[in-house]
Amino acid sequence: MSGVNKAKETPAEITIDLEQWLSDEGVFAKAITGFQVRPQQKAMALAIQEAIQTTRTAIIEAGTGVGKTFAYLLPALASGQRVIISTGSKTLQDQLYLKDLPLVRKVLNKGLKTALLKGRSNYLCLQRLELTEREGLFNDRRSVGHLARVKNWSGISRTGDIAELTTVPRDAEIWGRVTSTIDSCLGADCEYYEDCHVVVARRTAQEADVVVVNHHLFFADLALKDKGFAELLPQANVVILDEAHQLPDIASDFFSTTFSSRQVLDWVRDTRTEVLLNAADLVKVRNELQALEKQVQDLRLAMDTPGQRAPWAKLRDEPSIAQQMVLLQTTIATLQAELGVVAERSKELALSLERLNEFQDTLNLLQTEQDNSVQWYETFTRGFSLTVTPLNVAAPLQQVMQELPCTWVMTSATLSVGGGFEHFSQRMGLSGEVSTLQLDSPFDYWHNSLLYLPAGLPEPQDADFMDLMLEAAIPVINACGGRTFMLFTSYRALNEAAERLKDRIEFPILIQGQTSQRDLIEKFRELGNAVLLGTASFWEGVDIRGEALSCVIIDKLPFASPSDPVLVARMDAIRQAGGSPFEEYQLPQAVIALKQGVGRLIRDQHDRGVLMLCDTRLQTRRYGQVFLDSLPRMPRTQRLEVVQRFFSKS
Repeated sequence: MSGVNKAKETPAEITIDLEQWLSDEGVFAKAITGFQVRPQQKAMALAIQEAIQTTRTAIIEAGTGVGKTFAYLLPALASGQRVIISTGSKTLQDQLYLKDLPLVRKVLNKGLKTALLKGRSNYLCLQRLELTEREGLFNDRRSVGHLARVKNWSGISRTGDIAELTTVPRDAEIWGRVTSTIDSCLGADCEYYEDCHVVVARRTAQEADVVVVNHHLFFADLALKDKGFAELLPQANVVILDEAHQLPDIASDFFSTTFSSRQVLDWVRDTRTEVLLNAADLVKVRNELQALEKQVQDLRLAMDTPGQRAPWAKLRDEPSIAQQMVLLQTTIATLQAELGVVAERSKELALSLERLNEFQDTLNLLQTEQDNSVQWYETFTRGFSLTVTPLNVAAPLQQVMQELPCTWVMTSATLSVGGGFEHFSQRMGLSGEVSTLQLDSPFDYWHNSLLYLPAGLPEPQDADFMDLMLEAAIPVINACGGRTFMLFTSYRALNEAAERLKDRIEFPILIQGQTSQRDLIEKFRELGNAVLLGTASFWEGVDIRGEALSCVIIDKLPFASPSDPVLVARMDAIRQAGGSPFEEYQLPQAVIALKQGVGRLIRDQHDRGVLMLCDTRLQTRRYGQVFLDSLPRMPRTQRLEVVQRFFSKS
């Protein structure tokens, strides 16, 4: 997405008075049943309108209930400019495209072309489908049936979006074999290029006035990982990044370089098929592929137990690891030479060689420490990954924004820390003329919620913390009649709590991991008196309105694990620069994470509920006030009877 904006005819600007449109008697109130006038929504829309008119960057924190989607859609669509809207997940992306965008477009009564664009792994690859059919090798009979369904669907699907085929589970093995990947894509050299679902989707996006994507797709393009095609996303005049608090971490992932066992084993499988088809005379290549497969598995065996995440330097110089790395690179070098001889026989073999060269480059990168980056590894049950992550993504992000001079709007319910945007701005590399706006939630937290800080609990590191925390939580759960989210900062704490709670409360207990997140949320809503135990993925993006969720209990302040290698390296860099790692990085990150968890409680103007925070550091440590100042204004208590009285009035 670099370069100069392309000229394209855009719809004429729609001149509207936002004050009038968002008033009691305005167009929205007449067109949308139940539409409520919110001064915060109006203020946000006006701020975005001004940012578009002046081509500047705007950072806007919009508390729960502001209605930020309409607040940015209305001025963006009315501007007549080309707009890209990026959301935090595919679920939010679908909601925006299928529900909110059509509604605003209808209200404006203007013919705007819109497009929904997903990452290439969401689209069927016709070339890989054919290759998988010809190979015909599967681990189980179920995959054979899944392939037959995919084949039948491929003949009638116009989009190739795998979300259409609901009869094949999303986690089925077949999808990894037949969806588009950058590693296997032949680009314009593919025989299916003109009919390629990814190409068609991108062409549609190139012609659209409004394109809806998600952050992973957006950054895949910005990080230039997706080459072989023209620009993934159309040049834009306005870029709106919703759920913007996720941006620095997602950008960090996409500006990283990774070598993983899964990448190599997938490459071996694809290359073996191509060799059998186009270079069957090369027995040595087939033998070396088998050797590479074994060496990757041996390297995993030489590593730590599953679930490790640590600096690569910790393992790199161990004799067993060093020996496996030498064997691995030697085999890759042999394969490079052998494939170099036959690469011209097919486009697929040429692509295999290119991917192999990238593996070798990454392994070379991992041999020595790199400036301004951290090298780390992660182990899984049967695999591993080795990653080089930049310590700071501010510079590449700034470069991208300078190369795409347009209006940038970054918005979320959680961007500020202690009333300021310095932490977010610094991580994003934002400087110069940036407009900021902080809008509180219009919901009445003071009358509809209660913050409970139970007295007498020890600090989280205390051996008795879990027992005493549950002793304090159970009466609250009982007073609430279930209807509770218990949010934990680790799976270990979640599993421990689940084991201890199962015989101590009479309400249904739902535990993250039992089934999909969507199924858990639906069951929670249906039961109406359940207690759901969750970790990170339930701290944000979950919207349960009404009485089914009336209490949120958070075990402790969500500081990132002090052993995380990327965190440690970034803290060291801040320390070496003379800064305070805790004040500048750990604390702001934890404040934003806590605000996300708290945001699950009140989702509607009629919602009522109790927020129970079990970490006594909120009151005993100086930094506790920073957390409390960042929360919505609500009454506080340390007395259980006040909580029980609150629920008795429900």
